[in-house]
Amino acid sequence: MITSPSILIKNGTIVSGEEDALPYAADILIADGVISKIGGPGTIAANERVIDATGLYISPGFIDMHAHSDLYLLSHPDHAPKITQGVTTEVVGQDGISYAPVKTTEQMNSIRAQIAGWNGNPSDEDCKTTLKDVGMFEWRTVGEYLDTLDRNRTATNVAMLVPQGNLRLLAVGPYDDVATPEQIGEQIRLLKEAMADGAVGMSSGLTYTPGMYASTSELGSLCRALAEYPGAYYAPHHRSYGAKAIEAYAEMLSLGEETGCPVHLTHATLNFAENKGRAPELLAMVDTARKSAEITLDTYPYLPGCTTLAALLPSWASAGGSVETLKRLEDAATREKIRIAVEITGCDGGHGIPTNWEEIEIGSTIHPDLEGWAGRRVGEVARSLLRAPIEVFFDVLRKDRLATSCLMHIGNEENVQTIMQHPVHMGGSDAILHGKNLHPRAWGTFPRYLGHYSRDLGLIPLPQMVAHLTSRPAKRLGVYPSRGVVREGSAADLVLFDPATVKDMSTHAESCLPAVGVQYVLVNGELALAQGKPTGARAGQTLRRRKDGAVTSRGL
Repeated sequence: MITSPSILIKNGTIVSGEEDALPYAADILIADGVISKIGGPGTIAANERVIDATGLYISPGFIDMHAHSDLYLLSHPDHAPKITQGVTTEVVGQDGISYAPVKTTEQMNSIRAQIAGWNGNPSDEDCKTTLKDVGMFEWRTVGEYLDTLDRNRTATNVAMLVPQGNLRLLAVGPYDDVATPEQIGEQIRLLKEAMADGAVGMSSGLTYTPGMYASTSELGSLCRALAEYPGAYYAPHHRSYGAKAIEAYAEMLSLGEETGCPVHLTHATLNFAENKGRAPELLAMVDTARKSAEITLDTYPYLPGCTTLAALLPSWASAGGSVETLKRLEDAATREKIRIAVEITGCDGGHGIPTNWEEIEIGSTIHPDLEGWAGRRVGEVARSLLRAPIEVFFDVLRKDRLATSCLMHIGNEENVQTIMQHPVHMGGSDAILHGKNLHPRAWGTFPRYLGHYSRDLGLIPLPQMVAHLTSRPAKRLGVYPSRGVVREGSAADLVLFDPATVKDMSTHAESCLPAVGVQYVLVNGELALAQGKPTGARAGQTLRRRKDGAVTSRGL
C-alpha cells in the first residue's frame, strides 16, 4: 500500500454501500490509503488535511463492471471521464477481445485494427505519458499488461478479464473453423496462464470475430476450466441482442447451470423494438437459473447502444481479420452480398434484424473526407449527398479502415428500468472513450443512476442504488469488504457527492460534459477529484486474483 497523507472528512453523511444500511452522520479519518477510523461528528481530531463534507454524501467509490479503458488508462492516465463520475475501480478485457494475451506482433496488430473503433490505435508518441520499461503494445501476457499499468500508475484501480476471442485467435486463428480437441486444450492452457497472472474471470464477445465462432460446447469447456478458480466468473456478450436475444441469454444461463461457472450477463439489455416489454421474461429466466447457478448482471442507464460500425457486417465478411475484411469491401460483388445481408435479410452483425440507417449514428471519424459526418445518422448523411445509405456505410468503413464507432438508437426505456431493479443488478458504463463524438455514458453513467433514476424518478432509493454500484460489484469481483463499502479497514476509495444536485450532463449533442454534483473522489486515500476538478493523481492499483481466490492489489 502506498503511503499517503492523512485526511479527515468531517460533517458528511455516510452511505456505506451495504444493501439495507441507512445514511448516518459521521467523520472519517483516512491514513495510509485506508479508512482508519469512523466516528461521530466532531469526535476525531483534525489532521494534515480536512475536507468539510457538509451537505455531501460519502459513499464507496463506484465500480464500473464493464469498462473499455484498456488503452485510455495509458494514453490519458488522468482519466477524467471516469474520475469525474466517481469511478474508482474498472473491469477491462471486455467483450472477448483485448490486447492480452497475444503471442506475436502480427496478432497484436490485428487486434489493434479490429478494435480501433473502441479504443483508437495510439502509438507511444500519441500517449501523454512516457511508458516505463516497455512501450505501448510491447506486452504479451495478461501479467505483463497489468505490470505496465502498475508501472505507469493509473487513476483508477483495474481488474481484468481474459478475452475468450484472444484465446481462440491464438489457438485456432481468425477464421470460422471448428476447434479441434487439441485447440480447445490449448485455449484452456492459455486461460489458466492468464488466471495465474491475476485475471478475475473471462469475457466473450459472441457477435465479434473470432470469439463468435466458438460453439456452445467449446465455451462449456472453457467455463468448466474457469469454474476451478474460486470467485472467478464468465462475462459474456452473447450471440444476439435482437431477433434471438432471449435464446442467446438462455444459452449463457445454461452454461452456468451445466458447468458450475458463475455467469455475469454483461450490458444485459433488450434494446431492439422486437424485444419491447420482454424484460420480465428475461428476469424470470435469470431467477430460474439462480436456483442452480450463480448469476449476476450489469447494465448502462441509457437507451442507445454503442459499438464499432464494422460490427454491423455479417461475420463471414469479417473473417480473417481487418486486412481480409477491407479486401472484401473493395470488391463490388462482395459489397452487394453484404448489402443484402445487412439491409434485407438481417445478419448476425445486426443481431438478426435488417439495419435501419435512421437508427445508426456515425461516431468519431479520422479520414479528412469524412469531416462533418460524425454525430449524424447514416440515413441523414446519405440524403444530404443524394447517395444510398449502404454506400455511406462502405465509405466510412474503407476510409477509416474499420476504426469508426457508432451509436445504435434502438433502446427501450421500460426494459432498461425493469432490468436495473433486479436484485443482482450492477452498473457498467460500456463506454468508448476514444474520440470526440461519444455515447453520453462515457461521462455520465454513474451520476445518471444516482440523479435521474434514483432521485428524480424514485425508481430505487439512493442507499440501495449506491449498493448497486459499489458493494454488489465488489462482491462479484472478490474485493469485498476491502473495497465497495465504507467501513474501518477498507481501502479509502470514496466519492463525496451532493444528493440534491448530482446529475449527468453529457448528451448526444455534447457528449464530453462532466457530471455535476460529484465534489471529491479518493482512490486509495489520494484525492483524484477535489471541489469537482481532477487533480491528476494516479493512485490506482491493479487488482489481481490470487490462487486462493482472493483479489488483492499488485498481486500481493
